[in-house]
Amino acid sequence: MRVLKPRWWGGAFLAFALGLPVSAQQAAALPAEVLQAAGELSLRGQSRLRVWGFEVYDATLWAAPGLAAGAVGAGPAALELRYLRDFSARDLAQRSIQEMRRSGELAAEREKRWLEEMLRVFPDIRAGDRLLGLHRPGVGASFWFNGRFRGEVRDPEFAQRFFGIWLSPQTSQPVLRRALLGQQP
Repeated sequence: MRVLKPRWWGGAFLAFALGLPVSAQQAAALPAEVLQAAGELSLRGQSRLRVWGFEVYDATLWAAPGLAAGAVGAGPAALELRYLRDFSARDLAQRSIQEMRRSGELAAEREKRWLEEMLRVFPDIRAGDRLLGLHRPGVGASFWFNGRFRGEVRDPEFAQRFFGIWLSPQTSQPVLRRALLGQQP
């Protein structure tokens, strides 16, 4: 996979549609809800998740300017997922717990509490829906669904593990991680 650096919007769209990383110069607009909650963040990267040939979602990451890839989580970051398929809130929450386990063991009580929190803030998803999470270091994570605030999980470890699904070196999707962080494959 290579980074396309077209000079006009059509090329950026093509790179995004093909699931290729898009450079910061082709920045997607920061959603208004994030701007209001976190201030100005810079586009880090975007890509499309495909699993076994199925297109799942388009992901876009914004982070504090100058934030090093290894320090993601040290400053605010917003991750937007634009879904291409339908998912129940329960499926999203259970899959998130499975992925969060990749970063280390989870106590049964904590896992149960986090699952309940995600079921509270995650809606059922239909193709075309947009779910956006804002990592607020030292505080937790806030979530918006199609631009409307859904709630927050005030637990810094939850936020670190949740965003680690995509950004941790232990992610199950290392190619997607590199694209989101704006790194070369």
